[in-house]
Amino acid sequence: MKIVALDGTHVGVGISEIVALRSSVRGNVVLAADADYENARRVWNGNVDRRPALIVRCNGVSDVQFAVAFASSRGLLLSVRGGGHSAPGYGTNEGGMVIDLSSMKGISVDPVYRTARAEGGVLWREFDAATQAHGLATTGGTVSNTGVAGLTLGGGLGWLMGKHGATVDNLITAEIVTADGEFRRTNTMQNVDLFWALRGGGGNFGVVTALEFQLHPVTQVLGGLVLHALEDASAMLQFYRDFCAKLPDEAEAYAALLTTPDGVPMAAMLLGYNGPIKEGERLLASARQFGRPVADLVTPISYGARQTLVDAPNAEYGLHRYWRSAFSGEISDELIKVMIDGAARFSSPLSALFLFYLHGAITRIPETQTAFGARRAQWDLDAIGQWTDGAESCRHISWVRELWGRLEPHLQASAYINHIAADDQPEKIRASFGANYQRLRAIKSVYDKANLFRLNSNIPPT
Repeated sequence: MKIVALDGTHVGVGISEIVALRSSVRGNVVLAADADYENARRVWNGNVDRRPALIVRCNGVSDVQFAVAFASSRGLLLSVRGGGHSAPGYGTNEGGMVIDLSSMKGISVDPVYRTARAEGGVLWREFDAATQAHGLATTGGTVSNTGVAGLTLGGGLGWLMGKHGATVDNLITAEIVTADGEFRRTNTMQNVDLFWALRGGGGNFGVVTALEFQLHPVTQVLGGLVLHALEDASAMLQFYRDFCAKLPDEAEAYAALLTTPDGVPMAAMLLGYNGPIKEGERLLASARQFGRPVADLVTPISYGARQTLVDAPNAEYGLHRYWRSAFSGEISDELIKVMIDGAARFSSPLSALFLFYLHGAITRIPETQTAFGARRAQWDLDAIGQWTDGAESCRHISWVRELWGRLEPHLQASAYINHIAADDQPEKIRASFGANYQRLRAIKSVYDKANLFRLNSNIPPT
């Protein structure tokens, strides 16, 4: 068997070596000839159609160690898959090895100390179900099928970030297998430099096998969409821009241009309040009553239910996807015009433009305290192309790229690491890590000098 090496060359791997690997791990080693290969190679983004040479479905830390040692000793092209939610498809590759953690689903919750530990294959819907059983939660994205590990390593924006900070701000301990095959516990007392890097440095430093989080009391919340006709989108987005400036920590306000199920473009505010319902209703009243809303879907719901609000159809597994993203410190009238023009010409009823607002607790932490350095009030803007028929990919990707060419002049050069596109330039990755980039490179050189973990928003070693 020949598989792809880090340098793009082919490496011969004998059948005896594969047999030895299979006998060393408790999980499965899936090859192209195996019956479950087609299912095993698929990831969340259906437009990512790659064929790795072997997929190691790990059942525990020792499996991960064997797999890392196997890949490292042979210099194999290596992907790590937790939830498989990466839009660029970093959880797979062409011709290399995939370390697949999707079988590692252990979750334990300590309701007394308000902590939870999750293994590397846990999805947020699984984590939320376990913690919500005790009336607890931590910041965990905005859709339920995202992997806990992947979202955390990139920083972790979510519905609770105004009140409780980013996901990494709630991370207590991370367990990791580094490129040398060693298992390490990292926290503020152990392997401190590596723990700092894991809180926002992406998948650059190894395979994270488990994470422990601080939890907070979160039960019923206020949440939902307020929909407007596209002809009212300009006024709605101008109101939204000003409304965000007055948000208390407990409130969240995102915005979107999207479509109805039958493809009619609409504007929406996605509102939430993480506190007493009556107080939330008072604080969100002006946003719910503004203009001529077509529908007000804001209602008291469980936190777990709010995590699923935009799951369907936007985050469904297997849709074809291409998106671009960047931060913006302001929403100018010019930016609003370009967004609305793009929405009027959606190439697919599944595509959308989203604005996520960072404010409150997430912005009050110094930018160098964690590797995640996006620590000021700003918006994360995402232009997301989504479609069902792979034969139409060129048309929908062209829509995103053309629109992005007009949006980009109004945006910053940096982005949320979890939203970096595969075809973003290295300069954008450097800008997105900001003041933390050189320190991250130095730590990368200690733990992964050969850049084994490179299929990500990559930080090259020094």
